[in-house]
Amino acid sequence: MSNKASCKACSFYEDHAANSGTVAGDAGLCRFNPPVSQPDANARGLWPVVTGSDWCGHFDDESKAA
Repeated sequence: MSNKASCKACSFYEDHAANSGTVAGDAGLCRFNPPVSQPDANARGLWPVVTGSDWCGHFDDESKAA
C-alpha cells in the first residue's frame, strides 16, 4: 500500500456536505460498506463519517471517479 493511501484519495470517499450544502471541515463519507442501521426503526441509516487523513484496508485509488 502506498504511503499516500488516505480516505481523501480513495475512490470510496465522498466529501460530506452538511444540510447547508457546505463541506463539513475535513469530514467525508466512506461509501465502501452500506449505511449502518440505527436502533430506531424510523431512523435513517448512516454512512460512516471519516476524516480525509484516515485510512483502512479497503483503500482503492484505481477506480477513482474522474
